[in-house]
Amino acid sequence: MPICANGHVSAADDYCDVCGDLMEGAPRAEFSRVERGAIALADPAGPGSAARPAAEEPAPEECPDCGTPRSGRFCENCGYDFATGTARPGERPAAGPGPEPGPAPDSPAPARWSALITADREYYASVIAQEGPDSGSLEFPPYCPERRVPLVGEQIRIGRRSASRRSVPEIDLGGPPEDPGVSHLHAVLIARPEGGWLLVDPGSTNGTTVNGGADPIAVNMPVPLGDGDRVHVGAWTTITLSLQEGSP
Repeated sequence: MPICANGHVSAADDYCDVCGDLMEGAPRAEFSRVERGAIALADPAGPGSAARPAAEEPAPEECPDCGTPRSGRFCENCGYDFATGTARPGERPAAGPGPEPGPAPDSPAPARWSALITADREYYASVIAQEGPDSGSLEFPPYCPERRVPLVGEQIRIGRRSASRRSVPEIDLGGPPEDPGVSHLHAVLIARPEGGWLLVDPGSTNGTTVNGGADPIAVNMPVPLGDGDRVHVGAWTTITLSLQEGSP
């Protein structure tokens, strides 16, 4: 089986199933013109100053669930939230059986959130217009039916499934036709107690935009979203949030 540059054995030969990095010899689908490089800082002491011994760096924080070194708010391997100390949805042990509830009084049905996933030609055209390094090889899918996903839980992960991690995000964009610009963990929707959602990009390769904006949102900076807001990821995928109010 192929091995990535970081030494991980991967079932896929394009992107590593463990760390998401590009496999050796595989073309990288990078079309965003946003540069995320490091900024070199000048030596404040100026030339000719004596070299100072470098301070020993502390050991990187590890995920308490899987041991992966921390690179942002969310674990890139299992989705653990370092800010709240909670595992990804669906991994908490089930509570034991409790007493049977009595008849509930009549009350309005709760509001229900969902996400409509579409192949957005207008967004695709804006990506091509950026003239990124791989924009010439991107082709809009001839057939990509819309689908709707219910938003249930406190966190909704957006990305592509990983066979080696046994991880399937709540909004899985890995099915055909697969959007080549989507990362394994591309973005996360976090439910707000007062209603609505917060959108977080933990550091995707090509960035995340909102409501047709040209500039990607900042990494690990929550952006509030509500009914009708649109999230753009990858080369052509648009996710529209929708709220259906309960009946009186």
